[in-house]
Amino acid sequence: MLQYDDSAFYFVALSFITLYIVPSWYSIINNVRVALFSTDEDIGAVSRTSAEKQKASELKKTSKGLKTLNSTGFIVNFVLTLLCSAIFLWLYFSVQSNGEVNSFDPFTILQIDTGAELKEIKKAYKKMSLRYHPDKNPNNPQAEATFMMVAKAYEALTNPVAKENWEKYGNPDGKQSLAVSIGLPEFLLNVDNRNLVLLTYLIVMVIVVPCAVWAYYSNSSKFGEKDVMYDSYAWYHHNLNEHTLTKSLPEVLAGSAEFRERNLTKSQADKDEIGKVLARVKSHMQKPSYNHPVVLKGNVLLHAHLTRQTDVLSEASMEDLRFMLRYSSSLIDAMISVCKHQESLKSALNCVKFGQFVAQGMWIKDSELLQLPHFTENEVGHVAKGKPSAKTIKEYMAIPNESKKGLKEFTEEQKEDIFKCCDILPNLTVETKVFVDDDEDDNVYEGDLCTVLVTLTRNNVPEGEKAGLVHAPRFPFPRREAWWVALGTKEGKIISIDKVTSPERVVVHKIKFLAPRAGHYEFDLHVLSNAYVGFDHEESVELTTQDPSALPEYKVHPDDAELDDEPTLFEEMMNANIEADSDSDEEEDSDGDDDDESEEEGIRELTEEESKKRELQKKARKKDDSDSDDDSDVEEVHAD
Repeated sequence: MLQYDDSAFYFVALSFITLYIVPSWYSIINNVRVALFSTDEDIGAVSRTSAEKQKASELKKTSKGLKTLNSTGFIVNFVLTLLCSAIFLWLYFSVQSNGEVNSFDPFTILQIDTGAELKEIKKAYKKMSLRYHPDKNPNNPQAEATFMMVAKAYEALTNPVAKENWEKYGNPDGKQSLAVSIGLPEFLLNVDNRNLVLLTYLIVMVIVVPCAVWAYYSNSSKFGEKDVMYDSYAWYHHNLNEHTLTKSLPEVLAGSAEFRERNLTKSQADKDEIGKVLARVKSHMQKPSYNHPVVLKGNVLLHAHLTRQTDVLSEASMEDLRFMLRYSSSLIDAMISVCKHQESLKSALNCVKFGQFVAQGMWIKDSELLQLPHFTENEVGHVAKGKPSAKTIKEYMAIPNESKKGLKEFTEEQKEDIFKCCDILPNLTVETKVFVDDDEDDNVYEGDLCTVLVTLTRNNVPEGEKAGLVHAPRFPFPRREAWWVALGTKEGKIISIDKVTSPERVVVHKIKFLAPRAGHYEFDLHVLSNAYVGFDHEESVELTTQDPSALPEYKVHPDDAELDDEPTLFEEMMNANIEADSDSDEEEDSDGDDDDESEEEGIRELTEEESKKRELQKKARKKDDSDSDDDSDVEEVHAD
């Protein structure tokens, strides 16, 4: 009979605990490795210019060292892993000392020495049977199970047949197909532990498990694509439309659901600080559409970053701003996806440009030259005057280093920073090609699958190397260079918009869409950086489609036409079955001629399936007749 087995329980428990502690220790060790042994490049703490040194230093403080492990999730997981590891070791040593899964041993069951005499066996059996008899232990399943095992052990030692079976097969009942025991501890059957076991079961199954499922579901159900909360998507759908301007986007981002708890003002001092900062950035803000404290605070903090006035913020406000900037990239991507869903090209491009401003800590009216390290409005004004002058970042990069203006007040180190930054900034070449995958005709017809092949070449990246991190000293987190490729109509509808994240020197991106009705069309292709201002590329893509009626008539080859007339494998199998059925029906008919009852039963209306079968039988017979006629004709010709 099945019985609870402590040894089997040890193995089962070891298996389940191993499933947790192995990946958990791997995660812990990996986190410790990153915190203590990761390089600066691994965490993005690179300082290619002196302007990036402060950012790199802050990243090292926040991303390296034991203090980075001081999070609630890591600590809870570490404590649970230690506890489970201690239990694992206890189970392991228990298995080492008593690791044999429960097997039938009558001497152990009767608690006597191996090879004991018959008199001692009877004495032990009488003692234990009286002790565990069900009449003396009512409602005690453990005592009942022990009593049955004692009886079976006594039988195995006294009955010759049962003893032979035990010695030969290990079981008094003879050869067994499989030896099975229950992998649970024996104390669960103890009457004294019944209330405790039942209470524990109720707590786990009625309270712990439902609460854990509810907590997981309530948390995971809040998030949609790209780990952005559904409430944020609803907020974006409500505030974004085809008329959305770039200057209104800080308020849209500030209202994201991810920031609502963090940006809640908790004291009067917080309100006073936000009021003071608002007075300084108000001239750069669009009139707020919402006066909610959470949205207002986020809007003010973002404008402090965009206007480079973060020096007036307190440490607590700076932490709130860093929190917003940490999630800004994914949230802006979500805003672009909402614009894509609305098919609003202009709004999507405005969201991309807003992401550029956030990365560089600039705003709409600022000069592109402020992306250069150490540059201020004074240097910008000096560069715009005289010759060679430059008003855009591309124009300034095209000027040789020895002729660049605005460097008079800078040290040699600062000049080197500017030259280095000009080498880091992208120098992109965009090539486009429109085609249809058709070798027979180069024309495009209505309904064809068109492909716009966009080739991006980073001329500033040497052959065999990849693009590095974005030079954004005012953005507190590392950011990878990427490019948004958007194709839209002249009416402002989005055909495609995708983020190209490959760091390769040459990147090929394909845009596929169905050709519209016959006519001549012009589409707008936009290539925008995710982090740099002033490097956007725009060009027109032309497409001429023709009416599909102009296509040459397709003629079926005679061999292909004959193949269409040939029966399929399924039809051949059906015909074979029908012929077999017809033969059996003929035999039944011949037998039925002598049976009046079968004749009476045969007079009835045919079902639809039987009618179809009869028609197929007729066709098969006609085909056989025609084949036989052809054969006879051939024979006659040869006879002649």
